[in-house]
Amino acid sequence: MSSSGDENMIVSHRHRFIFAAVPKTGTHSVRRALREQMGDEDIEQVSLFVNKRFPWAGLAEIRHGHLPLRQLRPYLGEAIFNGYFKFAFVRNPFDRFVSYCAFMLRGGDTFRQRPRDVMRHFLFRDPPEHHILFQPQACLLVDDDGRTMLADGIGRMEDMQDSYDAICASIGMPARPLEWVNGSAHEDYRHYYDQSLIDAVAVRYAQDLELFGYSFEGRTGTSGIHADPVQAAGMRGQ
Repeated sequence: MSSSGDENMIVSHRHRFIFAAVPKTGTHSVRRALREQMGDEDIEQVSLFVNKRFPWAGLAEIRHGHLPLRQLRPYLGEAIFNGYFKFAFVRNPFDRFVSYCAFMLRGGDTFRQRPRDVMRHFLFRDPPEHHILFQPQACLLVDDDGRTMLADGIGRMEDMQDSYDAICASIGMPARPLEWVNGSAHEDYRHYYDQSLIDAVAVRYAQDLELFGYSFEGRTGTSGIHADPVQAAGMRGQ
């Protein structure tokens, strides 16, 4: 699956779902599969390769599709927002940060030759605080209190096909095999870290690690509110 920065948010009135586009989660093939099921009444916002905007000026003027669910909520209204199945995909923050660094320096050899220097640059010397690809994944999925989960389902990049199948089952929409699309070129993320980098990423993305149940080694299996590929809607907000 791709991990490029062209994610888009989709609101499907036909299938009553909202897909929140968390960047760097490898969901290019998911979006492609979802688009096959979209009708004329469905809407999306995306700015790369395809230029589509939501029909609300306040959101249309934003030049990407990485919109927080809480920002979309007042435009849809409570009945639609609460009635539609809201989902997203997430990724181990340690893996995601390596992918971010490789993506930002794509087209050259700097990351391949000096990966830890690049990682230290973004973590310590010049962190791009307002870059949406650098921000925690949770910031797109929680309410204004920073803790209440607005998504009804959380898929995982590590289990992309199983997650997608479960999401489709929740929506009542047919699933299909997802194609593999090459993403940023890099080795296993654990190869790039020393202890100082592990500690820095753990602090910066502490909310993602806690909410989604990840550690440096992978899934914790015991922490986080989303232990399964898709979290049931009835557990929202716990």
